[in-house]
Amino acid sequence: ADYNGVTAPNHRTSGFPTDCTQCHTTTGWAGANFNHDATAFPLTGEHRATACLECHADGVYNGKSTLCVSCHRTAYDQSAQPPHLALTFPTDCRQCHTTAGWPGGTYNHATTRFPLTGAHLATTCAQCHGDGVWRGKTMTCVSCHQADFDRTTAPNHRTSGFPTDCTQCHATSGWAGANFNHDATAFPLTGAHRATACTECHGDGVYRGKSTLCVSCHRTAYDQSTQPPHLTLTFPTDCRQCHTTAGWPGGTYDHATTRFPLTGAHRTATCAQCHGDGVWRGKSMTCASCHQPDYDRTTDPNHRTAGFPASCETCHTTTTWDGATFDHDSRWFRIYSGKHLGKWTSCTTCHTNSGNYTVFTCLTCHEHNQTKMDDTHKEKVGYRYDSQSCYSCHRGA
Repeated sequence: ADYNGVTAPNHRTSGFPTDCTQCHTTTGWAGANFNHDATAFPLTGEHRATACLECHADGVYNGKSTLCVSCHRTAYDQSAQPPHLALTFPTDCRQCHTTAGWPGGTYNHATTRFPLTGAHLATTCAQCHGDGVWRGKTMTCVSCHQADFDRTTAPNHRTSGFPTDCTQCHATSGWAGANFNHDATAFPLTGAHRATACTECHGDGVYRGKSTLCVSCHRTAYDQSTQPPHLTLTFPTDCRQCHTTAGWPGGTYDHATTRFPLTGAHRTATCAQCHGDGVWRGKSMTCASCHQPDYDRTTDPNHRTAGFPASCETCHTTTTWDGATFDHDSRWFRIYSGKHLGKWTSCTTCHTNSGNYTVFTCLTCHEHNQTKMDDTHKEKVGYRYDSQSCYSCHRGA
């Protein structure tokens, strides 16, 4: 009779079990505890503190719909942030909410055309959708960040004509650490330029239409250069003719464009070795202007006492001092051709005084009897029995 007479809830129509011990104790009918977890809809979160009538006020217990919208239709229809009904959000509240409460709903933005990354993940809905636009919201950066773009001064994005597509330089992790792709401009960065701060070149606030001439940034370095003094020598202001972006040291001047192209060992000589006297323009090109000390201290043979020419190229090449070829045949006496070819082994064969190559003897090899020679040459004008006299007549032998 008690079972049949109960209306809140109606046990009979709701198909409740007739085993009262499943919900009641012998203490009294009041305080019954229905084990909802044994049903197809276990209670969690806020649902556990909800009175039975809040869900079953329609008197339906058995076969009650477990769809969220069956209880929360009004909350769905009245929701404004965002407007669920107008945006045709799914009525399955579980896609964004938990039974812990309505606040803290997590919308899966990754299912849209604009997945959230970086700092966007911590952004509230209202920060982007405060204008009330939810569906068809523009995805351009400037639609949210126009104010950031306008007030940026280092560099000034607006006056510099920077693109309003923030993704070209920034990541969603934050504004700091922007990376401008200079290689996409008319002046790709290489070498030391890649590590240069923006303000080192754009400290004047000029970004668009900035001159790409070397001197536009390196005028001071050009003017103050002393080895060599670029300004006084009127060197070209296009640094690329001698330098690379790897750094100022190691500049290679094209000496081949001058009246004195470098060859041999001259190619590895430092600028200071030839221009240490500070003379760059109009520098003498005679060998002695650089090699006079080499000429003076040479002893084998002694160039100075022998009266050798100070024009080194007469005997030497720029490859090295060794292997000199002295033109003895055309200047003095044929020893590389004619009867004397192969008849001597070293300079000292004829030049007995290594300190003075003007002294020589023919008699070391030609041991003539003086009496015989005197008789043979008695009719020769200017004859004397000495090597200088022999040379004067026989140099063409």
